[in-house]
Amino acid sequence: MSPNHTALITGASAGIGHELAKIFAANGHNLILVARRKQKLVSLARNLSSKHAIEATPIAMDLAADGAAEALFDEVAERELNVESLVNNAGVAFSGRYRNMKPAQISTLLHLNIVNLAEMTRLFLPPMVAAGSGRIMNLASIAAFQPMPLMSLYAASKAFVLSFSEGLSAELAGTGVTVTALCPGFTDTEMLEKGEQKTGRNEAFRALMVMPPENVAAQGYAAMMRGDPVHVTGLTNKGFTTLTQLAPRWAIRGLGALAARERG
Repeated sequence: MSPNHTALITGASAGIGHELAKIFAANGHNLILVARRKQKLVSLARNLSSKHAIEATPIAMDLAADGAAEALFDEVAERELNVESLVNNAGVAFSGRYRNMKPAQISTLLHLNIVNLAEMTRLFLPPMVAAGSGRIMNLASIAAFQPMPLMSLYAASKAFVLSFSEGLSAELAGTGVTVTALCPGFTDTEMLEKGEQKTGRNEAFRALMVMPPENVAAQGYAAMMRGDPVHVTGLTNKGFTTLTQLAPRWAIRGLGALAARERG
């Protein structure tokens, strides 16, 4: 995809989305940056515009709200911006026993991780097909490959993202539009920091399993440009996801239950 095409990135104010914005800008793409935190978006847009001589448009919006995807699509259309690359990165995770989750947490997770992602894809996809060119990347996770006690709803939401992305990738064969499910493992982001405060994971765990967000973003960008339907980041994660696909389901459930007991 040639430079000066426009990429829309959700969840762009921090973590993987922030690093993806930097990589897209460095490769000459104009940007539409979407997240809740307006100040961080504006600062990022100004920095990337100045550094890489591209146009970066910040749009502050809570994508967990009803109708957010359509409102964003309409705003992009009003600004006469054409989206050639869509990165559905925004998401949320809650850990703990499901029976203790608040209804608002359940609604937020399902809407942001599943509903908004599906709606965004549906809205921005037809213009790509009409143009005969486009790329979509959906943020899944290695959690998509196995059940995860204490994060059961999050893992299930990422399983949806993985299955949806693979199915849509096959459906769009021959249209010039590709879909990539990016499946990172533990990534050094704000989301991980909040989880570690509860689980108390040690430095050995971080050294073995946790990837910097810039590495995840670099692999994701490359996979998206290649049009890979699925990309799992890191050798450790690739080995783990391969094992979960080969092992019987009862064994994977057992390992998940054991991990859950250790975490309390």
